[in-house]
Amino acid sequence: MGSTELIANLFRISQTEEKLKKDKINNSSKATKTHYEVGSKVRKAIEDIGGTMPEDLPTPKKSIKQIEKEQLERLKDKNTKLMLDE
Repeated sequence: MGSTELIANLFRISQTEEKLKKDKINNSSKATKTHYEVGSKVRKAIEDIGGTMPEDLPTPKKSIKQIEKEQLERLKDKNTKLMLDE
């Protein structure tokens, strides 16, 4: 997941959380419906401004598991710095 998709997801999550609190939704079926509605509106906003839809964003070259494995191998090699922002 790249930064664009991550930001869209965080925005969707934060807006859903705010709506659940504001509307005092504590029923799981209503919460699920609210999550879906907010997600649909976020997708619509992306589409309206001409952004790239999440499913059309490029797929990362390496999986999270592969990156984790590489980072752990670097930690074992005491002569190499761990770079978390690669």
